[in-house]
Amino acid sequence: MNVDIWVWLITIGAFSVVILGDLAYQVRNPHEPGFRESAIQSAIYISLALLFTLVIGLVWPGQYAGEYLGGFITEKALSVDNLFVFLVIFTQFKVPRKLQSEALLIGIVIALVLRGIFIAAGAAFIENFSWAFYAFGAFLLLTAIKLIKDTAQDLKPDEEIDEFEGGRLVNFIQRRFRSTNQYHGTKLVIIENGKRVITPLLLVMVAIGFTDLLFALDSIPAVYGLTNEPYIVFVANAFALLGLRQLYFLLSGLMQRLRYLGFGLSLILAWIGIKLVIHALHKNDIPFINGGEAIKVIPEISTGLSLIVILITLTVTTVWSLLATRVIDKKGI
Repeated sequence: MNVDIWVWLITIGAFSVVILGDLAYQVRNPHEPGFRESAIQSAIYISLALLFTLVIGLVWPGQYAGEYLGGFITEKALSVDNLFVFLVIFTQFKVPRKLQSEALLIGIVIALVLRGIFIAAGAAFIENFSWAFYAFGAFLLLTAIKLIKDTAQDLKPDEEIDEFEGGRLVNFIQRRFRSTNQYHGTKLVIIENGKRVITPLLLVMVAIGFTDLLFALDSIPAVYGLTNEPYIVFVANAFALLGLRQLYFLLSGLMQRLRYLGFGLSLILAWIGIKLVIHALHKNDIPFINGGEAIKVIPEISTGLSLIVILITLTVTTVWSLLATRVIDKKGI
């Protein structure tokens, strides 16, 4: 897949325009998006992301369209897991509902920039180290196991999350800089007693951005398990993040009902992890593994099959979650 530099520039420029436009609107009109507004905007972003599949299919060979679609769906599904943590952050910081939208947007911008750096690093890693796919595959399998444990822990009655990922970074910032516990609208820094102090809103944005970067440690290798193309990894991540703010408000009343989604996501990560390990065996040149010779006993898993597995897994676990919580609600448990 040959992607010229001008294609990269136009792509990044287009995403920047959308983000800046959204940010300008949100700063001028800070408010809590309603269900209808969130649904319309989510539908627009998802439609654009799906239409981009056709763009890739028309410009490059069709296999890349399938890789992009699989990557986008995987990123979108994993981003839902992020929303639970965002809810914890907003709860701990007691963020007013009308300010949550802006906090999410800025946090997502920070995350997108950091993910871009991470994607470039991942591409360089794959290019220069033959064992990269082994590392990515093993990491995803370990992450899948951890996600199963975390999901099972969250299902326990009266179980609460004590602290979100990235809490230590926020504590470090609070120790190094003067801060206030009071919100001052959309201001990030204010003058208090003649000194500059940061508001909780800035801390929330940092927490969201850094937390999302931690989530990228498993989501980006997962997409690299479906494609080797940095451009596809980037646009899949960008489209998934663009609609994350709207998705939060759209699913805010539904998130607690998706209690078994974590099991589905862990299965997806494990599947892609196995796919990466098999791919690594087919490309193997590590001396202490089969004498540096390729191992092709097990056929490679196609992107098309992975896409089917991802869709079925998400459908089953989502329906399972909704039906299970519906029964619990009826019983009053």
